[in-house]
Order: sequence, then structure tokens, then C-alpha cells
Amino acid sequence: METILTQKELFIKMVIAEWEKQNNNFNRILSSLNDEQISKEIAPGKNTGVYLTGHLIAISDAMLPLLGFGEKLFPHLDNIFIKSPDKSGFKMPSLSELKDQSKEVQEKLTEHIGSVSTAEWFSRHMAVSEKDFENEPHRNKLNVIINRTNHMSYHLGQLILLQNNSHQ
Repeated sequence: METILTQKELFIKMVIAEWEKQNNNFNRILSSLNDEQISKEIAPGKNTGVYLTGHLIAISDAMLPLLGFGEKLFPHLDNIFIKSPDKSGFKMPSLSELKDQSKEVQEKLTEHIGSVSTAEWFSRHMAVSEKDFENEPHRNKLNVIINRTNHMSYHLGQLILLQNNSHQ
């Protein structure tokens, strides 16, 4: 039996597939880097791989309350990886800790993303008021996924440099 998707369902499916693809790319890159590689700067004077990794985890964690999926799992990462620049003096988690935190955040997001209805994807995210949403309906939950997918893709391009630049 062939299932015919509505345009909205198809669009959601495409967005979620790209989100999952970028998360898989992130996991693949993260598993390929060792402690030495991830501690290096992506370019002289730029962020380290540890910082970028923690930043991506903190941003994904922040999606939980933004999408109405519950509280952040690791709110302490905000000060280190969102509110402060790299090399600000905070003690960085180990690669092992980051991998565990990434896995936990991704599992929680995946669990909730799979249960969101078509209508819910086009409803407001939690950082926009109902009044503002009436005037800006593009500020919806699906747009959060699109934005965060693009954000992750950008930083994955930076992390790839650590795989190829063993001469730093």
C-alpha cells in the first residue's frame, strides 16, 4: 500500500531527515577525533574542537525547552559554550564526557521529534509569544530544526579541519 504524504508532511520529513543526517555526521566526526586532535584550534587563533563540540551539544540541549520537550539536560554547558568564548578559563569537559552528553541529548531529542504531529511542527516555539507568532508564523518549531541543522552543518565544516590538519 502506497502512502501519499501531504506537502507539509513531506516538508517535515525532508527537514527531519537532514537534521538526522547532520547528527550522524557529527557523531562520525566526533568518533574519528582523538583527544589531541579535538584539543587543537581549527585554525590559528580560532576555536578548539572541544569548544565547538561542547557548543553544538549545548545548542542541541537548548532545543529541548525551546521545542517544549522539557528542561535542558546539561544547563551548566551554557556558561562554558554559549555565553563565553573559547579560552575563557572554564574547565572543559573531557572528550569522553562530551560524547556521553551528546548521546544523551540526541537520544532525548530523537525521542520527542518522532512524536511531534504535523500541526505541532508549525506551532510556535517557546521563545516567541503567541501575539508575536500571529504576526510571524515562520517562528515555529520546524524552523528551529532548520536553523539548528544549518548551524550544526557550519560547525561540522570546521571540525572536519581537525581530521585533516594533523600538522598543527
